[in-house]
Amino acid sequence: MPITSLDQLDPNGTYTYADYLRWQFEERVELLRGKIRKLAAPSMKHQRAVTRLVRTIANALWKTPCQVFVAPFDVRLTRTRNDKEVTTVVQPDLSVICDPSKLDDRGCNGAPDLIIEILSPGNSRTEMKDKFELYQEAGVLEYWIVSPIEKTIQVFKLNEQGIYIGFQPKVEGDTATTPIIPNLAIEVTEIFED
Repeated sequence: MPITSLDQLDPNGTYTYADYLRWQFEERVELLRGKIRKLAAPSMKHQRAVTRLVRTIANALWKTPCQVFVAPFDVRLTRTRNDKEVTTVVQPDLSVICDPSKLDDRGCNGAPDLIIEILSPGNSRTEMKDKFELYQEAGVLEYWIVSPIEKTIQVFKLNEQGIYIGFQPKVEGDTATTPIIPNLAIEVTEIFED
């Protein structure tokens, strides 16, 4: 029987990517360790930040092997071909993937090199704790948390022990850079201009 409504699912149930692929409802959801997380519609500030970031990143990636993808774009954090074994499927606001073997018709299979999430009211805990832990565990090299309200970019880089190290937040007037995209320079002020 097709699942056409989120109400048909047990909110306390545990699901896999195989289940996720059968769902035919309009709501956007993610699976975090098998648990459903409904995604809210993004705010204007959120969308403005996404648009400005993707434009800057896409320009910096021109003629490189890396690509940037914008949500909705499925990222399966477990690198397996068995959909019944995948219990975490996220839709980061932006994902930069430099290994083309991780890309398939359904999205990314494995950890992106860089993930950027933009905070919105109601998702701060998920982005700052739950996804932080998932991305660290999966081996995402860099995780940026962007706050349109605070007008900051918090950068976390994976160290040799597989632990994120946080750096001083980038604020208006600062420039955010990453060795993943050597010619990228994001002017924080421009990301948050009204």
